[in-house]
Amino acid sequence: MTVGVGLIGAGVISAQYLANLTTFPDLEVRFVADIDLDRAKARAEEFGVPASGTTEQLLADDGIAIVVNLTLPSVHAEVDLQILAAGKHVWSEKPIATNAEDARRVLDAAEAAGLRVAVAPDTVLGAGLQTAFRAIADGRIGAPQTATTMVLNPGPERWHPAPEFLFQAGGGPLLDLGPYYLTTLVTLFGPVVRVSAVGSIGRPERVIESGPRAGTSFEVTVPTHSALLLEFGGGASAQATFSFESALPRSGFFEVTGTTGAIVLPDPNMFDGESALWTLESWKGYTGQDRPTPEQIEPVGPTSGRGLGVLDLARAIAAGVPERASGALAAHVLDVMLAAAEASEQGAAVAVTSRVAAPEPLPADWNPYERTLE
Repeated sequence: MTVGVGLIGAGVISAQYLANLTTFPDLEVRFVADIDLDRAKARAEEFGVPASGTTEQLLADDGIAIVVNLTLPSVHAEVDLQILAAGKHVWSEKPIATNAEDARRVLDAAEAAGLRVAVAPDTVLGAGLQTAFRAIADGRIGAPQTATTMVLNPGPERWHPAPEFLFQAGGGPLLDLGPYYLTTLVTLFGPVVRVSAVGSIGRPERVIESGPRAGTSFEVTVPTHSALLLEFGGGASAQATFSFESALPRSGFFEVTGTTGAIVLPDPNMFDGESALWTLESWKGYTGQDRPTPEQIEPVGPTSGRGLGVLDLARAIAAGVPERASGALAAHVLDVMLAAAEASEQGAAVAVTSRVAAPEPLPADWNPYERTLE
């Protein structure tokens, strides 16, 4: 048995999804839809998908059980509700919505219809982070206490041919990059209960630097630098910085300190990468500026890329167990980001009232290229 999949939105990110989804034996990609029918057709032909057309045509296909929503963040919730109304499960790119009310509408509609909503990022299912999660769960750094993470770069207008949406409501580094790092933090520490933050706009106007519209200027309407202090229900804390303002890039730094050690995780925006682990015990005998060599932990598991979450959703539905990149997890992460934006505006800490359970780790032998659905 294979699970039929349709995809709405044939933009830049769709190529990464289709490159993987079309290789998983448990899935069958049947349709690509886009408001630009020629773009949908070209993308379908590129990856051997048998049909393309409008969203309405996709939703009328009874052979499609899961729809992958790759539309702009501002319409994620609207499109998700269309998908659910058609009786199909949802995989949505992040964020689940741009406000808490829309996120709740989506989750409530799914519950009422007996359907599921799962949401990116699924980088947390990649071998790099999953291997690190297992090391932490095995007590390699003792009890996790704190984390420091950051991603800094000059901004996506350097490479994206139409980057305006990343600098408007629903975008900015907080909502664009934050989900990768905050989802990882919630997976490690559980739900966030309070957020303090500051934010700023360094350049109120930007210029597209690549593609056919290079040289076009556009307005920036959301903070392009956000710095957060997060408090978790279990007593842990974390610092997180997301910026489109730095000429000195820092990609995916993520360090977790525990009671007996520390571990540097791979980039949460990637599916692969090794971890580096230090223990307090390893420092014995070192003085002055010397420091011990960390243990390098090689990743074990799938590194396929975007689409692992869609496959996990399909297998979870078949097995009757929770999916890992759940809509509830995404909604909590959205609440954290919205609380950070509010804290930045008010100059005071903001409570986060939603709660979510950290997802179960993937088994080390989880294989996306194995046929499991019979």
